[in-house]
Amino acid sequence: MKKPSQINFQCIHCNKQIPIHPYMGTSHRNHCPFCLWSKHVDEQKAGDRLSQCQEEMEPIGLTFKHERIDKYGKQKQGELIIVHICTKCGKININRIAGDDDEKIILSLLNQTDVSKEALASLKALKIDILGKQENSQVQKQLFGIKHV
Repeated sequence: MKKPSQINFQCIHCNKQIPIHPYMGTSHRNHCPFCLWSKHVDEQKAGDRLSQCQEEMEPIGLTFKHERIDKYGKQKQGELIIVHICTKCGKININRIAGDDDEKIILSLLNQTDVSKEALASLKALKIDILGKQENSQVQKQLFGIKHV
């Protein structure tokens, strides 16, 4: 029997069917690769599927996973993460980008400017920094392995 996180699902926002496959880069997918919207399914940690809310989660920006120092003492850039906010309860979750996510929509999140003051306060409390246009070259490097010219 398949684990719940490995079952195909329908996007709560755009209604497209979302295939689950082993090459997408994450084992706990709950966001759509076409519109990047998510469903509020996790409560405490990725994959727990314990949330009672079950509402839409809007992608409001991008962030990098907290940087760390590698075994050689070099500062390492964390992976690119999508930041979602629940449209009902306001909970903020972060989700790894999957290999089949739409790059144009990911890049469009750098231009998000309509994040509410409440959401910004929650992000600050969670120590999540939303990336902006100034990080475009870093995001392009993460997505495509190239520097934006």
